[in-house]
Amino acid sequence: MTTYKSDPRRHTAETAETMTDVRYEVDRIDRLLVEILAERQSFMDAAARIKGDRNIVHDRARIEDVVAKVKAACEAAGLSPAIAEPVWRTLIDRCIAYEFESYDALRAPFPASS
Repeated sequence: MTTYKSDPRRHTAETAETMTDVRYEVDRIDRLLVEILAERQSFMDAAARIKGDRNIVHDRARIEDVVAKVKAACEAAGLSPAIAEPVWRTLIDRCIAYEFESYDALRAPFPASS
């Protein structure tokens, strides 16, 4: 990660000198994570639209495949698997719950008009 000259507040973990620097970067990264998670969530809506059977929303094999891929990516990225695995398992669990809601909403009968 490089410091951008256009934003003098930008730091890397190596160049941060104060807790203000650290907090600025953590807040910036959190905003990016929110954007990325919103994009991921949009694909739960797509999955709910595409899947023809509610029983396949929860797919144990796919969950384990995703977690295995994340854990494999951790080493190259320098992310502790002890952080990544529980975060992704929680993320997957919440995404599945969201997908069930989306699936049901897409197939709910329209309310009767008055």
